[in-house]
Amino acid sequence: MNAELTALTLAALLQVLQFVLMAVPANLELGPGKTMSPRDRARLGGSLEDQLSDGTARLYRALNNHFEGLILFAVACVVVTVSGKDSALTATCAWAYLVARVLYVPAYYFGWKPWRSVVWFVGFFATTLMLLVVLL
Repeated sequence: MNAELTALTLAALLQVLQFVLMAVPANLELGPGKTMSPRDRARLGGSLEDQLSDGTARLYRALNNHFEGLILFAVACVVVTVSGKDSALTATCAWAYLVARVLYVPAYYFGWKPWRSVVWFVGFFATTLMLLVVLL
């Protein structure tokens, strides 16, 4: 398996870890009656995210942000691999994405300004560069 697919696999496992980091405190804070319900806003008195502590709500948003970024990163890894254009540059970009996503979780949780946005941009730029390499 090339470096890009290895980084993608680890990024997917990071997503699993992020889910656990968010779900455990969310269930403790809200209780299973709410988290296992159909989550209708009217019945719950609003959004579940609004009922979470600030830290758990940040973990929730970081998780959703990784879902969004992981889609584009997966496309980049697959396109690089299928096209046979994997290289030291694309491998470096893949690892940069993964490191950025790992750092993004504490950056979001602890509210590191402006570093959360800088870390996010590193991952986004690395993914974009992988896609551009395939076209060149």
